Amino acid sequence: MKHLCGPLRAWSLALPLVWSLTGCGGGGSGGDPVVPIQVVQTVPPPALTPFPDSLPVAGSAGTCAIPVQAQPVAVDQPTTVVGSGTPQSCTSAAVVQAVAQGGVITFNCGPNPVTITLAETAKVFNNRPDVVLDGGGKVTLSGGGQRRILYQNTCDQNQVWTTSRCDLQTSPTLSLQRITLIDGQSTGQSYGRDDVLGGGAVFVRGGQVRVVNARFFNHRTEADGPDLGGGALRLVGTQSATVVGSTFGGTLALGNRSSNGGAISTLAASLAVYNSAFSHNQTLGNGANPARSGTLGGGNGGAIYQDGNAFDLTMCGVTMNDNVATEGGSAVFYVSNNRTGTMSITDSTFSAHPAGNFETTGLPGFFVLAAPGQPVVTNSTIVR
Repeated sequence: MKHLCGPLRAWSLALPLVWSLTGCGGGGSGGDPVVPIQVVQTVPPPALTPFPDSLPVAGSAGTCAIPVQAQPVAVDQPTTVVGSGTPQSCTSAAVVQAVAQGGVITFNCGPNPVTITLAETAKVFNNRPDVVLDGGGKVTLSGGGQRRILYQNTCDQNQVWTTSRCDLQTSPTLSLQRITLIDGQSTGQSYGRDDVLGGGAVFVRGGQVRVVNARFFNHRTEADGPDLGGGALRLVGTQSATVVGSTFGGTLALGNRSSNGGAISTLAASLAVYNSAFSHNQTLGNGANPARSGTLGGGNGGAIYQDGNAFDLTMCGVTMNDNVATEGGSAVFYVSNNRTGTMSITDSTFSAHPAGNFETTGLPGFFVLAAPGQPVVTNSTIVR
């Protein structure tokens, strides 16, 4: 097996995990050759979301304690303030520039909620300060139904390689706080690379990501493909990923959609979710992983999709309802190929998830391949 370092490919369910991350290096030096990934079927841009005041609030009614590493970052001394007090001063160019510079970013767009439609994707540079993007509960960033909103990739040379093992580094960290993201679309946007499919709103490879009191509505990715996904969030090989007090979808019109993982898709990455809500997210693919003959593959994990080895999923204070998968796990699809991962469900509620083509006995809406004794379910309700 190759080391985890460049484009990643994985196959699950019927087969053991076979994967490689190649093509990485440090300081611009060469690495293994890039493994091409087939471009998959595209989908039309989504209809745009209504004005933010009509959208659901962030988070569930959960009251689980939040670990230190998942707490919001202080923003009283920002590096950059986007805007000078009016909506017109809060521009796409200012957001893109601030993210590229790094540091703590806040907004001064006036007293009322404002939507900033990005004309290009905001990209994190790996050799600059960690990005903290705090909307103060008033700012919505939109992809306009045309583009991904945020991009972080420790193995993208254009964003600067900073270590010889870009796949294992713990920096940078992207923090999204008190902000709404709407109408992202990742289809066909590779930025010159072939390993960044998925992530309609946010794509993160390597480093860390923290999401606190954020909302994700109406994001899309490629419609088919056996191991791409994440209508809202796509996380590949991240060293830490936490989601706190956040909402994904809420109505059929606001739900996030992807080939796999309607809301969140992870590959070789652990995920911890606290006091968050997932509703009306769905998969678009069909044929599962590996793709059945005559299909393009996908369709697993209506809300959350996880695949790989030695990763964990923690859910506490989570509510999920009315998510749909065309294949397995209308709520959650979790496959630890070497059966070393753990899965914990605490003080959570899961309901109204159709069976799809396959699910784990006794866990309506779930498909789980994990270590013996997993998942560990405590004080939670999982019903059809």
